[in-house]
Amino acid sequence: MDKVQQLACQVGERLLQRQMMLATAESCTGGWVAKIISDIPGSSRWFERGFVTYTNIAKQEMLGVSVETLKAFGAVSEQTVQEMARGALAHSHAQLAVAVSGIAGPGGGGTPGKPVGTVWFAWAVAGGALETHRERFSGDREAVRQKAVWVALDGLRDAAG
Repeated sequence: MDKVQQLACQVGERLLQRQMMLATAESCTGGWVAKIISDIPGSSRWFERGFVTYTNIAKQEMLGVSVETLKAFGAVSEQTVQEMARGALAHSHAQLAVAVSGIAGPGGGGTPGKPVGTVWFAWAVAGGALETHRERFSGDREAVRQKAVWVALDGLRDAAG
């Protein structure tokens, strides 16, 4: 078992202890967080569902992200991942959600204010805390996405307390 799988198992153990379910809301990671989690035998006891919302329309339709937020701040923003995480909770039976949205690159998508490698994260607990975090990862598309999966899972481990 590699380190990312071990981390996902730790998330699961904490969620089971707290009798909580998890939902993921992913954009740039394309469901990779959900894949790592669902690779674990028995994860259906703590993983409720995953949303892959790659387009703005998908973020609006599946998670309830507002058009105004997307226009004002863009898909890769603190405000958008907050709405994604809250939307994942609202559209599931989970008590904990993670949201990931970023610019994995390499060809386009980045701007001076949001260069390739910029990834926003949010972790939300139903009726409780909402934490956000931004990273600027280096490397190619695969490296950016892999690092984003790690940060998402690491934050889930903390949020699952």
